[in-house]
Amino acid sequence: MGLNEACAAIKKYNTFLITVHTSPEGDALGAELGFYNLIRRLGKNGIIINEDKVPYGFDFLCKNKPIHLLNGESKNIKFDCFVVLDCADLKRTGDVYKLNKNNKPVLNIDHHISNQSFGDVNWVDPEASSCSEMIFKLYKKLRQPIDKEAALALYTGIMTDTGSFRYSNTSSFTFKAAAELLKSGLSVSQVYRNTYENIPVGDIKLLLRLLPKIKFYCQSKVAGFQIDKQLIKAKKTSIDLADQLLSFGRAIKGVEVVVLFKENLGEKNQVRVNLRSQGNVDVNKIASFFGGGGHKTASGATLTGSIKKIEEKVIAKIQSSLV
Repeated sequence: MGLNEACAAIKKYNTFLITVHTSPEGDALGAELGFYNLIRRLGKNGIIINEDKVPYGFDFLCKNKPIHLLNGESKNIKFDCFVVLDCADLKRTGDVYKLNKNNKPVLNIDHHISNQSFGDVNWVDPEASSCSEMIFKLYKKLRQPIDKEAALALYTGIMTDTGSFRYSNTSSFTFKAAAELLKSGLSVSQVYRNTYENIPVGDIKLLLRLLPKIKFYCQSKVAGFQIDKQLIKAKKTSIDLADQLLSFGRAIKGVEVVVLFKENLGEKNQVRVNLRSQGNVDVNKIASFFGGGGHKTASGATLTGSIKKIEEKVIAKIQSSLV
């Protein structure tokens, strides 16, 4: 299955429930907002429902407020196609997937190599830079114009998932898509500032506390950070500290893999592990070993146990993967 089958599903159905993974970031938000705009252009109806709220820094994408949070009223929503974007595992949507209690057809559009092809229609393209890039292709295939609002969403998604066009998933087509989106009149500098250059002072102070606690493993080829739940409870943060720490680790000379261990507030002895690679190590394989997944250079998994034991297991697996 691929682009043609996805287009056929969009043409076939009229009312869509759209969602993405929990803790949505730029690409997930860009893809779902772009998809929502597309079906509206086609004269169809849709609603976006997410498990988690729009994170700090991305509110500029949602001025018209088309994104709704899952709540008690959500179960009453009627739809004839369930659309899951940028999500390798159906259960990564949180409890949103439970809204499909009548087993309506599932359209799965994603670019994670670990995608489980859980949909009735699966368009999974690991070669795509982002899910937003895939939605851009939908517009072109369906011959629909991209207005400034949709262009903003899709450009933001592509920009964030390519690390501002620095990561290896950036292709010549990625630049072509970005160039066309810019024709709508977007301000490249303003999008970048909105996304990356608006960190509150309180969060900067917290980052300054975490950065000195960086740990190095495997002859300094691996860098690691830890965020415990006591810190999360004591300090409410606006930004995604995980993204900031992982980006800092990737910038260190000689580091091949960066790993972040973050205790989950909601569950006892549950730790979210985020992995980033410079490319020589396939962190998707490491994450998959622990029941997670993602991309070759960016993946994650959720493990149960003490953070110390989990650290030992994950570092041992990374060490065995180092060239």
